[in-house]
Amino acid sequence: MIVNGKNIDGVLKKVLKPGRYIGGEFGQIVKNKEDMKARWAFCFPDTYEIGMSNLGMRILYGALNKEADIWCERCFAPWPDMAEQMKKHDIPLYALESRDPIRNFDIVGFTLQYELCFSNVLYMMDLAGIPLKASERGEDYPIIIGGGPATYNAEPVADFFDVFSIGEGEEALVEFTRLYMEMKENGTYNKKDFLFAVATKLKGFYVPSLYDVIYNEDGTIKAYQPIHPDVPKQVTKRIIEDFDKSYFPDKMVMPFIETVHDRIMLEVFRGCIRGCRFCQACMVYRPVREKTSETLNAQAQCLHQHTGYDEISLTALSISDYTELPDLTDLLLKWTDEKRVSLSLPSQRVDAFTKELMERVSSVRQSGITFAPEAGTQRLRDAINKNVDEEDLLRACGVAFSFGKDSVKLYFMSGLPTETDEDIIGIAELTKKVVDKYYANPERKKGKHPQVTISVSCFIPKPFTPFQWDKQDSMEELQRKQALLKEHITDRHIRYTWHNAKVSHVEAVLAKGNRKLSEALLAAHKAGRMFDAWDEYFDYDAWLSAFSEAGIDPKFFAEREIPEDEVLPWDIIDCGVDRRFLLRERKKAYESNTTPCCKDACAGCGANKMGGNCTWCPGK
Repeated sequence: MIVNGKNIDGVLKKVLKPGRYIGGEFGQIVKNKEDMKARWAFCFPDTYEIGMSNLGMRILYGALNKEADIWCERCFAPWPDMAEQMKKHDIPLYALESRDPIRNFDIVGFTLQYELCFSNVLYMMDLAGIPLKASERGEDYPIIIGGGPATYNAEPVADFFDVFSIGEGEEALVEFTRLYMEMKENGTYNKKDFLFAVATKLKGFYVPSLYDVIYNEDGTIKAYQPIHPDVPKQVTKRIIEDFDKSYFPDKMVMPFIETVHDRIMLEVFRGCIRGCRFCQACMVYRPVREKTSETLNAQAQCLHQHTGYDEISLTALSISDYTELPDLTDLLLKWTDEKRVSLSLPSQRVDAFTKELMERVSSVRQSGITFAPEAGTQRLRDAINKNVDEEDLLRACGVAFSFGKDSVKLYFMSGLPTETDEDIIGIAELTKKVVDKYYANPERKKGKHPQVTISVSCFIPKPFTPFQWDKQDSMEELQRKQALLKEHITDRHIRYTWHNAKVSHVEAVLAKGNRKLSEALLAAHKAGRMFDAWDEYFDYDAWLSAFSEAGIDPKFFAEREIPEDEVLPWDIIDCGVDRRFLLRERKKAYESNTTPCCKDACAGCGANKMGGNCTWCPGK
């Protein structure tokens, strides 16, 4: 296999999974590069197996490639064994389709799905031979653009990117590329003028270099100041207004190796009506927009024909809130049963899990069931606006057990605002009641025992949530609560797993940080930080050293309660949800008062101003 004029067959024989690096899969899109007016390298800053399981990457890969004069190729983060060989043999980071170095492309895009991938962005740029800071890249280097959920606070990585795509990219990225091609063709292109045109002519693009950040003496932000009057004071996210007609791939690249999700993924709707106060996705993906059951069924049939996958996963933030779910499952079951294709649903809301739904999704493949109560007591569930109670959970588990299930997974969170030790102990008590519910089932098989797994993550205050002003518990306090819960789990049929508090602490710093964190990220990169989402590569002490070297106190970002009138690093972005709504929800959290979901009553979040024919907003 030739990369940049070199045969790398010998290199591939020395690495763990050479299938990650060869391309050539069935369904990949190859074009004549001589006919292209713009070339994209779409980079996923994690392994091939994870990136190829990401539906967003598949959608954007197809949306760009449907344009006759744009070619989008894929690139993933090489595992350290491959990176070592690439450095040893002077092999630059390359795209899978053409195997050309990504530094030779017009546009290099990174999807930022989570904060712990930030170090991998620098790792990949370094392997590509691209200067890390935007200010150090001249006209000979590609435009570096970021997108994805983590860009709702892009400030920690703002110094490394030329521009960010805020919100949904299916239409926005094509417009962005067309503007690039237009300026190239008419002779007006240079990087500075192009970025100015993007910021002033297109909606949903944030160009950090066009804003000065003014700080107070205490390190907080005083103001964002556009450097030109034509530059918008705030960047409004992009949404797809008619989701039913939005681009969706009719074919998929079929990996040679096993990936995390080897299945058809149907995106049923975007947005969420529930309003959990810790959940960033619930807020930033509003308004709710659905696809019709007919559209989804047609897409599923098309993808099954082209892939042969034997599982269809219906994806959404809260799948049971899809208004046409019974119709959709009926349409799918008309052909999936015959073809032995199973239907799977993501984590279920316990208040919407029914016998009828269980019958629809369990006809082919038996698997475990996952619920997310999030908190162990009703008081705390009300504070986070989960809007479910203990009876809902036990009823849902009883339904699952009555269908022969003996494995249930429950997601909880520790460190939530207003949490007490009683709430932590409540997780153990609630889980024990689930075990008892299994044994109370008169139809259970004799000799069989349940396996109830509880996974407890550490609360991380995220931008654009009612808890964005709240602090994270100290690492010591999070670890104390983890030990407290372990002490109160005494049933051998309960398996307890928990997230590393040290990882959560670093993630909180990156989630709430400002531009000053760029120096810490540079220090972490120089110290060899990469694949921080992987246990075997995360190094807490190395991160503390990087923060110290950059003069950053991580507690300033993670463990400080923010005054409600303080300018936030992400205030430069308008995600559609009104700040006054978030403040009202925070106040209600501290009173343990709930807010009904959107279908029961409009809470006035403000998302209807974004357009998109929200399913539930009044005045749509």
